[in-house]
Amino acid sequence: MSLRTKEQLIGLGFVSPWIIGFIVFMIYPIFNTILYSFSEVRFLLNAVQTTFVGFFNYTDVLLKDPDFKLALPQYFMQLLLFVPMVVIFSLMLSLLLNSKLKGRSFFRALFFLPVIIMSGPVVDNLKSMNAITLQGLFNFPVYKFIAQYLPSFVSVPILYVFNNAVLILWHTGVQTLIFLSALQKIDRSMFEASMVDGASSWQQFWKLTLPVLRPFIFLNIIYTVMDVSMSTLNPIIVQIKLAMFNIRKGFGFAAAASWIYFIIILFAVMLAYLLFGREKE
Repeated sequence: MSLRTKEQLIGLGFVSPWIIGFIVFMIYPIFNTILYSFSEVRFLLNAVQTTFVGFFNYTDVLLKDPDFKLALPQYFMQLLLFVPMVVIFSLMLSLLLNSKLKGRSFFRALFFLPVIIMSGPVVDNLKSMNAITLQGLFNFPVYKFIAQYLPSFVSVPILYVFNNAVLILWHTGVQTLIFLSALQKIDRSMFEASMVDGASSWQQFWKLTLPVLRPFIFLNIIYTVMDVSMSTLNPIIVQIKLAMFNIRKGFGFAAAASWIYFIIILFAVMLAYLLFGREKE
């Protein structure tokens, strides 16, 4: 056996656990969900029985199920309002933490802490304790004024941000870290040259900082879309989980809903790419 073959076998030995894990935990479940989505699934004592039903589960999810229809607008609202607010807030936070601030390391760790401790059960417990909303916010005159006197197309987005302020803060840790690393890579000589030319801080931000951060804005949008889409608080994820153990829906319905949800996420990612991912010529 030649030395090259030995090296190839050693390399294959190192990556084989990952390949086996990928086939067992990714490829096999993916093909199973495709099969289930076109079938009526019944779990027997010693086997899983599938009966081919064509597109019945898909039409059931899209046209008949009221829960999926109600969850879909909530998810679109998360994409339209929650994702931009997380990206904007993390950008503002990274600009603040990148400045010469006393205790900067402490504040960086403080804002990243929710990423470390946040998990599905933790978020569920916080939600059950009403800790993901600011208590007493509804009594503020500003909140009442916005809710009562502004038109709905203006008040709904603003109130959504107020009601989810804590969650927005909790989801900004990784995005802030990405923006911070990008800001520290910017050549400071560009800012010094612009200051010599008389550029203000506002002009530096729009003409220098923001164009440099554009690829990282796209990266953070994609990350946030996936983070929101896979969250345990996501209304469609909740409906898919409930459908799996609902005797009237079952695994076939849940598998079809999962694939429809996957296509929706794919369209959201493609839209983000068209808006922010393409480089200007």
